[in-house]
Amino acid sequence: MSIYFVTHIRQSVTVFSGPAKRRFFSWLSNVFSRHSYSIVKLHNVSPVLPVLDRISKPQYVIDGIVPPKLPWFDIKNEEEITGMKDACRLARKILNVAANEIKVGMTTDELDRIVHQACMDNNAYPSPLLYRGFPKSICTSVNNVACHGIPDSRELESGDIINVDVTVYYNGFHGDVNETYPVGPVDEAGLRLIDAAKASCDAGIAVCGPGEKFSSIGKAIEQKASSLGFSVIPNICGHGIGRYFHGADILHYDNTEDRMMQEGMTFTVEPVISEGSTQVCVMNDNWTAGSLDNSRSAAFEHTLLITSQGVDVLTRK
Repeated sequence: MSIYFVTHIRQSVTVFSGPAKRRFFSWLSNVFSRHSYSIVKLHNVSPVLPVLDRISKPQYVIDGIVPPKLPWFDIKNEEEITGMKDACRLARKILNVAANEIKVGMTTDELDRIVHQACMDNNAYPSPLLYRGFPKSICTSVNNVACHGIPDSRELESGDIINVDVTVYYNGFHGDVNETYPVGPVDEAGLRLIDAAKASCDAGIAVCGPGEKFSSIGKAIEQKASSLGFSVIPNICGHGIGRYFHGADILHYDNTEDRMMQEGMTFTVEPVISEGSTQVCVMNDNWTAGSLDNSRSAAFEHTLLITSQGVDVLTRK
């Protein structure tokens, strides 16, 4: 049956060309070939780490209530922009600390502990911790996990790719950044996926500026990902950010959103790029989103500020 299926599909694939054809054969390879990476499943999650009393905490931690998303993008004043810059600078610093510690054999829980301690040392609160009940200080999404992976007892293996998502709450503002890293030697397809994710994020950022439509971000991201033979996972998006963790959504695929960017707005661009299916399902922990076909994805994220001259990437290295 599988031989008939492959033959039939290969005969019919002549209707595809360019990026569509490359995506199709990438998917076909994943289905009929042995994965060059491990499929990630849920492992044991350790208890919530304590936060020092002196650390200022966001309101959702204090009262357990997450406010509704703002339906608009607020305009930051100079004092707020300074606060955002400080928070984003620290988020980048702590992500770099985490990146330097990634190695084969360590658990994602160990990585979480490193970031948690770095937050304490810098008088910052790790924004994900207890946000809607999330039990850890970072998200670690490995291989077939698209986003919101909970750090646990699974050891990183050679050939893994891992996205580390760091958000800090510092002096009343959130700064948000993530990157995807190879763990040990990674196959060529995995490295191409990481490069495509970075290029797609950069493409979305490049079109930002005052007077530009938010829809231009999604269009640029999808065009870049498609041109490289990959796809955008559509139900994972960017968001406004500031004194609040998550504001209005920013779609990362071609769309008709007609709102315009204005000087003083801050938001994230964080496309998740897939080598296979763009459909994900949430696992039994109610957080971890894995691909339906166990294909890998990669992502990069930055927090941006719209300026009079264009865009300032607040979390750039």
